[in-house]
Amino acid sequence: MKKTSFLSRLMGQTDAEQYDDFLDSHEEGVIFTDDGVERRPAVRSAESDDASAEPGGELAVDVYQTPDAIVVKAFIAGVQPATVDISLTREMVTISGTRTEEKEVDEDNYFHRELYWGSFSRTILLPEEIDVDMAEATEKHGILMVRLPKINKKRQTKLKVRAR
Repeated sequence: MKKTSFLSRLMGQTDAEQYDDFLDSHEEGVIFTDDGVERRPAVRSAESDDASAEPGGELAVDVYQTPDAIVVKAFIAGVQPATVDISLTREMVTISGTRTEEKEVDEDNYFHRELYWGSFSRTILLPEEIDVDMAEATEKHGILMVRLPKINKKRQTKLKVRAR
């Protein structure tokens, strides 16, 4: 696969042959970028491995840190907050859910469709360990904010010995 020029990468232009070579050279499944964010070229359901399975959507996220926490923001407009599933480990967070469309218009009456409806999932490898028990998630105006407090590895405490 030939290397794309700086201008092509900047403009987001790739030719179809390069894209096909990229897909052929990578196993299907999870690919993590240098910043630890998961990228999925195609997601297939676990029950079905045929090509006709509907792919799941990828949730767009912003991940940043404050002095005491890692914060994940995601755009979840159209999703009921109670239906969002957030799974945590000390090193990773997975956000998944389903955006359900309310059928107001017959399919034949659309001129253009870009909104994604259906299941979505996103897994993010965290740059530091977090305190799973102190994590919290809030939603406001269609933006999900997950606050993941960092574990303070420098914290020390005195332990008293008790007599039995």
